[in-house]
Amino acid sequence: MRKTLLLLVPVLLLGACSWGITLDPAGKNVRTAWSGDVSSCRELGKVTVSVMNRVGPVDRNDIKVRDELEVLARNEAAKMNADTIKPLAEPADGSQPWGAYQCGSTTLKPAGQPAAARSAQGEVQTFPIKGH
Repeated sequence: MRKTLLLLVPVLLLGACSWGITLDPAGKNVRTAWSGDVSSCRELGKVTVSVMNRVGPVDRNDIKVRDELEVLARNEAAKMNADTIKPLAEPADGSQPWGAYQCGSTTLKPAGQPAAARSAQGEVQTFPIKGH
């Protein structure tokens, strides 16, 4: 019984890392311009967010870390009345800076997106990954 408990505790701790990081209702109105041109948007500032990228000696799943960073950035940008965010650098040690912009109804021009990621109107589409 004791060995089972010792094996279960680390698994539960690792699984708990993403609990509580959810997209706020206001954050749902913030889009992510992964490589879109935001030059026609008004820059509102910079948001730096961070999450745990390691639990003890174990690295967390990179996709989950990136997803959580985006969720936190969208939530923070919504507090600034921004409607668009764009990553300013790659994540490092669980932290990532994002630019917050107000673009309004401006359509972002895709820059370097593969043709398969564009819709018929030329807009970039994103698709969530189940379970992340």
